[in-house]
Amino acid sequence: MAEVQTLRKGDIYEEENHLWRVLEYQHIKVARGGATIRLKVRNVRTGSTVEKTYNNGTRLNDVELDKDNVQYLYRDGEVYHFMNTETFEQLELGPDLMDDIKGYLIENAVVSIESYTGEPLSIKLPTAVDLRVVWAEAAVQGDTANAPTKTVELETGLRTQVPMFVQEGDVVRVDTTRNGAYVTRVKQ
Repeated sequence: MAEVQTLRKGDIYEEENHLWRVLEYQHIKVARGGATIRLKVRNVRTGSTVEKTYNNGTRLNDVELDKDNVQYLYRDGEVYHFMNTETFEQLELGPDLMDDIKGYLIENAVVSIESYTGEPLSIKLPTAVDLRVVWAEAAVQGDTANAPTKTVELETGLRTQVPMFVQEGDVVRVDTTRNGAYVTRVKQ
């Protein structure tokens, strides 16, 4: 059991046989009244998002997730195949878990999978990944004022904004926590 004020963004707790992931946390203190905690949470299994309000000190069932490193092998239609790097067991995941991360996955990438009682719940990516540019807009000569950017498409199909000097064939590092924002060009 944990008190609601100890929860932070990304934590998971159980309430009414549902697992909830905290998306936003807000501590509200009114003049002489007691403090309340407002959470924006997502149901881990269904994906629905709701706001919940609790009194300060409310106790919730915190959940400890199992974490395993898995290697991404390949995609077969809508099914993604992974292999546990310690036990070499293979597991298949559907598109519901992959929506947010499929633009960052390349073959043989090692990611962390979180599960609860054997049920995969989410996949954690590294904070940045290196991806090859397969298409880039043409740069306009002389357009250098105010740090201009252009759109590129990466090997996973992800599109992002990069500086004008990035060309097709370059490898760029993108931030997985900020919607694929460009970080730097990687030397090969």
